[in-house]
Amino acid sequence: MRFRAARCYTSRMRRYIVFVFLLTVKLVSRALFRVRLSWLRDEDDPWANLRVLAVLNHTSLFEPIFVAAAPNRLLWQIAAHGVIPVADKTTHRPLVGRFFRLVAQHVVPVTRERDDTWTHFLARIRDPQALIVILPEGRMKRPDGRDAHGNPMTVRGGIADILGEITEGKLLIAYSGGLHHIHAPGDRFPRLFREARLRAETLDIPTYRTQMLERHGREGFKRSVVEDFMRRRDECCPTDGG
Repeated sequence: MRFRAARCYTSRMRRYIVFVFLLTVKLVSRALFRVRLSWLRDEDDPWANLRVLAVLNHTSLFEPIFVAAAPNRLLWQIAAHGVIPVADKTTHRPLVGRFFRLVAQHVVPVTRERDDTWTHFLARIRDPQALIVILPEGRMKRPDGRDAHGNPMTVRGGIADILGEITEGKLLIAYSGGLHHIHAPGDRFPRLFREARLRAETLDIPTYRTQMLERHGREGFKRSVVEDFMRRRDECCPTDGG
C-alpha cells in the first residue's frame, strides 16, 4: 500500500514538473521564434478528445518549439497522460537526453528494431487516458532530403501499430514546414527569430481505421496507413523554411 501511494505521489509530482517545463519551452519559443499554425479546415474544438498526435516531416531536434502553438490544456494533458517514444540514442545523450526525458509523463526509449522496447511502448498506450505523441518517420530528414544513411524519408509502420490499438478519440496530424532554416542536424547553434510553419487537421480514429481497412483489408492495414500518411505529408506540409 505504501509503495502504491508513493508511486502515485511521484506520478503527480512529475506531471507538475513536466507541465512547468513544457510551459517554459512554450514561452521561450514564443520569445525566440515565430510559430505559425494554420488548420486545413474549420474545426470547432480541434484539441478536444485527442488520443494520438502525429508530427510529420521530422527535420530537427528543435521541433519542441512547436509547443508555442499549443494551448495550455494540451500541455497539461501531455504532462499528465502523454506517452512519447524517443530513440534510445537520443535519451542517452548527456544534455539532449535530459531535455527529452521531461517532455511527457511517460517517455519510452525505443530502438530502431521491433524488440521488447516497442512492446513496452505499446503496453503503455493501452491506458484509456493516454495521449500518444509520435514522429511517424522515426528519424530526421537531412538537408539533402534523405535520412542519415542516405535513404528516402518514409513513414514507419509504428503509427499503424498505434492506430491498431486505439479504437476511439481523435487523431491530430501536424504537418511541419521543416526547421532546417532554424537548426539542421549537425548545426551547433539555432538561428533565432525565424518563422516556423505548421499545418494541422484532426481525424476521427474509428472512421479512419474503417477507411484504411477498406483499402487493403486487415492484413494490409499497416500498408494502407503508411501509404496514406506519406501522401498526406507530401500534399499538406508547408514548404520548407519561413
